Amino acid sequence: MSDVVQVIWFKRDLRVHDHAPLLNASHNGPVIPLYIIEPTLWAQPDSSRRHWHFIHDSLHDLRDDLAARGAQLIIRIGEVCDVLDHLRQQFGSFVLWSHEETGNGWSYQRDLSVGQWCKAHGVIWHEMPSNGVVRRLKNRDEWARLRNQRMQAPLISAPTQIRCVAHVATHDLPAKDHILFGAFDIGSVQKGGRQEGVKTLASFLRERGRRYMLTISKPGVSARHCSRLSAHISFGTLSVREIEQATQAKITQLAASSEDEAQFFRRNLAAFLSRLAWHCHFIQKLEQQPCIEFKCMHSAFEGMREPYFRDDYFDAWRKGRTGYPLIDASMRSLHANGWITFRMRAMLVSFASYHLWLDWRRTAPFLAQLFTDYEPGIHYPQFQMQSGVTGINVLRMYNPIKQSYDHDPAARFIRRYLPELAGVPDAFVHEPWRCERPVADYPSPIVAHEAAVRHARQEIAQRWQQSDFKEQAKEVHQRLGSRQRGPRPKRSSVKQIQQLSFDV
Repeated sequence: MSDVVQVIWFKRDLRVHDHAPLLNASHNGPVIPLYIIEPTLWAQPDSSRRHWHFIHDSLHDLRDDLAARGAQLIIRIGEVCDVLDHLRQQFGSFVLWSHEETGNGWSYQRDLSVGQWCKAHGVIWHEMPSNGVVRRLKNRDEWARLRNQRMQAPLISAPTQIRCVAHVATHDLPAKDHILFGAFDIGSVQKGGRQEGVKTLASFLRERGRRYMLTISKPGVSARHCSRLSAHISFGTLSVREIEQATQAKITQLAASSEDEAQFFRRNLAAFLSRLAWHCHFIQKLEQQPCIEFKCMHSAFEGMREPYFRDDYFDAWRKGRTGYPLIDASMRSLHANGWITFRMRAMLVSFASYHLWLDWRRTAPFLAQLFTDYEPGIHYPQFQMQSGVTGINVLRMYNPIKQSYDHDPAARFIRRYLPELAGVPDAFVHEPWRCERPVADYPSPIVAHEAAVRHARQEIAQRWQQSDFKEQAKEVHQRLGSRQRGPRPKRSSVKQIQQLSFDV
């Protein structure tokens, strides 16, 4: 072991377990475990105090886990290159360790700057793979195999003892309500930290996951039966690999039982495993094409919505005042809790993109602020899918009335978040505009459903008719599309796009 200082730069990997950079650095010399609070990051439109609340909890656990191994977590407030330069001036040349990060466009440019700084100052920077994302992937056909190999590899043990560099100055951890993280009204926030993540995983595998598939689209009850691990994955208190291996172990245990209940539970957990793979699949898209945060995957859709953006529509949507009860209850629930099930997320995006014709680049940063589990690599590809601008995915124009009857038939979720509808009879709560007497303090529908989706179908069909549309769509699929085995779904024709009602 040398005496060269090893700096561990923690980013979205706030743990000591299954952490290759930390273990490797601890074997190579005295360590400075470093977390940098970057003011410019927190000024970005997709950052919010809700994220900081979760990170704050997680840094407390990380600090305790490092202290138990003889190391001190160093907190610095500043831009990364400035912080690294200060460490170099104090300790001389060092080796930098971190996980690879697939973040937003700002973090991508930041990491390029760090790479240039390291090169200019002779600093070796070891970036190690994170989860199932493969950097510098030459062929998308190879991704699933490489991802599965990585998931099956043994978990990396946390170092038992860390030789720490002495006399390193640290800043105090800013309070959760510090102005640096904005004045965003965050409501409640899921508790962060490694300990909470381990408990959440254990309760999901012990009991909560039994009804995973039955409740995954149900607002309200899904908050209990979904894994609720997404924020822990996003900020790295748990690794995808340890979640996948723990789930696989539970599936193996259940497979040994002949009881119907055990097999039902096993099938639910198998479905959860497939979604873990999709998690990595979507982040891989952003890794391979960082510009999809800003540009439509298929260029035919550029300029389709941008000139028609209406601030009044955006304001009604973000405040939960569109006049469609399930849309508004979902948005208000998201404001209050920072989490909602995927079906409701997709419906919120679909409604904004098709019914209100809002450009996804304006709505995406706003929802990023609301999601405690905001993960750029999932967020932006999903926004493009749900907005119909990829050219390779089935269009999903959700009927907010049908979804309301299907997924909240007793309107318990709607009444919980829309107190204005408390006195509306059950027969009208999903469509309050049909009530004989006007509902006080609740708006009429902001747009007519049928007319709005008819307009959306017509506009999208025009793009599909462009001469080079299919050729570019093939290129998008080759670069970013799924490689699932089996027959691929048949892509809708322009005529089908014009005729289908999309009442999903």
